[in-house]
Amino acid sequence: MNEVIVGHISEFTDRRGRVFRLGELELALFKLSDGEVKAVENNCPHKNGKLSEGMVCDHHVYCPLHDWKIDLNDGLVQAPDEGCIQTYPVFVDDKGNVVLQLAMQSKVS
Repeated sequence: MNEVIVGHISEFTDRRGRVFRLGELELALFKLSDGEVKAVENNCPHKNGKLSEGMVCDHHVYCPLHDWKIDLNDGLVQAPDEGCIQTYPVFVDDKGNVVLQLAMQSKVS
């Protein structure tokens, strides 16, 4: 598992998306109202809406195109819609760095 610093927690705005690119993969990172940071792929499974532009409420993001509700903890689309997106482990270290954990084959661009 590789660890990549994607920024400092002070650079993240509460409940707003931030884009981070890893090779061909584009991620959306969100700082929740409790300070926790979540990372998910930046495409809704419905019509590829950019989730980084979506509205965040509690631990869910709403796709800006068709309002699909996606759980940021496990990536599951909430009923009545169906689907799932990839989530990525992320944590804030003791210096306030937001650290993304990636599988070994991922390349940072």
